[in-house]
Amino acid sequence: MTVQHVKTTRLEMAYECAGPEGGPPLVLLHGWPDDVRTWDRVAPVLHAAGYRTYAPYLRGFGPTRFLDTTTTHTGPLPEHILDVLAFADALGVARLTVIGHDWGAWVAYMLAAAHRERIQRIVAISVGYQPGDQPTPPNQQAQAYWYQWLLGTGRGEERVRSEADEFTLHLWKTWSPPGWFTEAEFQETAESFKNPDWADVTLDLYRERWERKGRPQLKIEVPTCVIHGAEDGASLVSSSEGKEEWFSSRYERHVLPGIGHFSPRESPAEVARLVLAFLDKTR
Repeated sequence: MTVQHVKTTRLEMAYECAGPEGGPPLVLLHGWPDDVRTWDRVAPVLHAAGYRTYAPYLRGFGPTRFLDTTTTHTGPLPEHILDVLAFADALGVARLTVIGHDWGAWVAYMLAAAHRERIQRIVAISVGYQPGDQPTPPNQQAQAYWYQWLLGTGRGEERVRSEADEFTLHLWKTWSPPGWFTEAEFQETAESFKNPDWADVTLDLYRERWERKGRPQLKIEVPTCVIHGAEDGASLVSSSEGKEEWFSSRYERHVLPGIGHFSPRESPAEVARLVLAFLDKTR
């Protein structure tokens, strides 16, 4: 797909768009450390079903750039939420169906919670909803979040700035069962980590996640589908269990046996099937 660009007040956002002209729009949000290539084998199935997809590179990734080059560029989660709303405004899309993986799932949840007038429904992949301030996770999940604790230190900052490829490749290898990607696939996506703001955005989001206080505990009132790999080595599958009380509309959760953190890449046919079934039920 051809990379296109649209300007918001803060960014020149790069994105890929495909599918039938006039088809119902779906916004596909990638995670970290990843980029829009995560949707390569999911999006064509959505297109065949009549949907049009818009997959932006998030701030700090790939060809997306800040318009103001004179300031330090940050990337806390609330800014990503505003980015997506501004992206939709620039495209003329009034109400959104958002499908997000990893960081994209966090953004989808918060869009649905805080901007439900703009959101029709969401699909959140590999992340459970965590309203309010972030509690200290259970020990097993805390161990899986070692990279987030590392990024809160000066040595972690040095690692992500100077050894981005080695660091993120290790995460790809350990967050899912082996054999799910090739070296060429990783290198293609790792080009997105060469964005000059990638390290700053990465560090800022993870640090803000654990340091920020006073987040409201909001229920989600739009239809929601959660898809989680049973072998996820980053966000453990237990982290998305027992969340039903936070959803007042349709809520469904699917666990994929034998699949790790990168389920859109590892099991694209099943992810696409679940997404289409959910979209059909919530049409």
